[in-house]
Amino acid sequence: MGLLLLLTSTLLSSYFHPGRVVNAQQSFTIRDITLSIEPSTEVTRDTNVTLRCQAIVSTSGQEPLSREYTIYKDSNTVYTKTSSTSEDLLYPLPEARVSNTGKYKCAVSIEGKQVTSEAKKLTVTGLSKPVLHLNKGVVSEGEELTARCMAPGETGSIFFYFYEDSKEILEKQVNSNQAEAKLRFSSIGIHKIHCAYIVLVTPGSFKSNQSNTITVSVKELPITVVLEIVPQYKIYEGDQLAISCTVSNFLHSSENVHLYLSQGTRLLSIGDTKVNHSMVAQAKDPGEFECRLEMGNVVKVTTKTVSVIELFSVPTLTMSPAEVFQREYMTLTCKSDSYASERLSPGQLTYSLDPRQSFLMPKDNGVFFGKALLYDFNYTCVAQAKGIVKHSETLTVRPKVAVSIPKISVVGRAILGQPFMILCQSDTGSLPINYTLLKDYTPLSTASVKLPFQQAVFTVNITKANDMNKYMCEAKNSHKEGPLSKRLNATVIEPLTDLILTFISDSQEVSEGGYIIFICSTRGTPPITFKLYREGTDHPLYIKTSNLNHTSYEVPVLSKEQSGKYYCEAINHANVVITSEPVFIEVHLALWKKAMIGGFSLLVALVLLVVAVLYFRSKRVRVDRAEVSVWSKRPPDADATNDEESSVVSNEPDVEYTEVVHPRPADPARVPLRKGTDTVYSELQNSPHGAADHHGYQGSVEYAELNGEQPEADHYYPEVNNYQDLPAPVD
Repeated sequence: MGLLLLLTSTLLSSYFHPGRVVNAQQSFTIRDITLSIEPSTEVTRDTNVTLRCQAIVSTSGQEPLSREYTIYKDSNTVYTKTSSTSEDLLYPLPEARVSNTGKYKCAVSIEGKQVTSEAKKLTVTGLSKPVLHLNKGVVSEGEELTARCMAPGETGSIFFYFYEDSKEILEKQVNSNQAEAKLRFSSIGIHKIHCAYIVLVTPGSFKSNQSNTITVSVKELPITVVLEIVPQYKIYEGDQLAISCTVSNFLHSSENVHLYLSQGTRLLSIGDTKVNHSMVAQAKDPGEFECRLEMGNVVKVTTKTVSVIELFSVPTLTMSPAEVFQREYMTLTCKSDSYASERLSPGQLTYSLDPRQSFLMPKDNGVFFGKALLYDFNYTCVAQAKGIVKHSETLTVRPKVAVSIPKISVVGRAILGQPFMILCQSDTGSLPINYTLLKDYTPLSTASVKLPFQQAVFTVNITKANDMNKYMCEAKNSHKEGPLSKRLNATVIEPLTDLILTFISDSQEVSEGGYIIFICSTRGTPPITFKLYREGTDHPLYIKTSNLNHTSYEVPVLSKEQSGKYYCEAINHANVVITSEPVFIEVHLALWKKAMIGGFSLLVALVLLVVAVLYFRSKRVRVDRAEVSVWSKRPPDADATNDEESSVVSNEPDVEYTEVVHPRPADPARVPLRKGTDTVYSELQNSPHGAADHHGYQGSVEYAELNGEQPEADHYYPEVNNYQDLPAPVD
């Protein structure tokens, strides 16, 4: 159990302790490691430099620990050493060179644990002067020599450069301090050679001074190149030229020899030591010939210039007339402005057209005649004499299309009294086209259309509608007279005027239940949009677009609420809104309503009358009925006797109710018209003075007036009071 605890304690101690356990009794930790450069981080060439690596290690035991040191330069390992002592590691750099420049680091590793120091940069300045050696001082053209350039005591990656007369001619990279180069010189004379080198040090480089200069003499080779051309003078086009290119004083050499004969950039022939070539002289060809010898890097060149007289000039092709329309006649003329009369007669120079299927007939030498095609065609003139053929520049004939009869139209709408635009346009015709606007054959204005998408637009203003068809267009794209368009046929929009609102009713008086027809009429060009409004409302009662100058709107059943002021608005394509004067409409009560009100009033009157009668009857005193005989003639005495008796009885007026029986008369015409029953109760009032007034009874009159008719009492009561008119009694 105790052994287990000891083992566990040891494992935990080795796990949590920053050092490592060498044995059960010794542990360590690397506290620090530093790198120093002695004597300085910046030194000159040949200085002895030492890199010191110092590691500070703490240990619990007495036994030395095995340490592994590593020196890095620019992240590359340059030195490794294992040591069992605690002494510093020293890494010497004797006689330091520029190649030793770089960033250095030191690392120490103990039992697998490694610690690295910070980097320190060492800079070494100063390069040795390069030394140049040549194996020859005198050489011939193309002869090779060996040059060696050395950088004494330098190390690392080095670039060597060789110069000829201060011009760089060769570059070589080596990992040693010297380089060799093979040099050849193609030009004779004195050449000065020197060299230099560059040491590559990451991330830059160091360049040395210039080496010693050595002079090289280059001698010319005795060989020459000869170029001959026959004939030499007065060479005309068509003459045969014999050309030869040879090498003289040629010495056999191991080098390959090549001869090249060329005219301008055209290579005519190639050979070894001799080249011959024959050709026809052409004035258009370059006049300079060249013979070139190449032997290794030795080049010999000779040139000659030949002047060739033109036999005839390049022809020119022209067309007459300068502009031609489809299917019109034209003439093409092909001609050379000059020719060598001492070598050539006019008849020897012939002309033709290319292609031969040109659809033109030759009219004379160089003159061709025919009709222009319907499409573009390319013509070329070919002039030839004594085997010399020359072509003119290509002439493209583009037959123009005659302008078609123009069309004249109005852009947008033409409104009387306002400016509007007239468009003139032809369906076909070659540009440019000149359009002229005419009014009754009098030119007003001209517009030129030069681009495909241009249009000829004219602005005019008319005040009369019949002025519209006076306008015409003329289109012209040639010297000929241009075609005329038809007369302008377009609708002229007359702005609206004189808007009037009227109405028609089913009776003289506008009444409820009837109908009314509103009529809006105006002067102007249809279509016209009419709107009917009633004052006090924002929305129209009626909207209609009509192709007539008027419209109507019917209200089939009128109501009292439709009384008010009404007005019309109208607009057409002139976009000018006009408003009519308002019309007042008063809707009266319907006839049946009036009748109903009258009947109701009559019914009320009848009811009141009945109530009144019933009221008076309730007040009536009952009196025994006595049959009263009515005579057709009443004696006057009786009349007086009765009056006297009445006066004796009482001075107060007596009221007597008498039932008068009216027998049916034989002649109905004598009896006045009456209503009701045949029994009439009459209230007879006797005057206290004995005079009875039977004519002005107000009760009967009021009864008639309540009934709204002629009072029937006026017809009946005189019959009661006038006894002489009554019929004779009947027994």
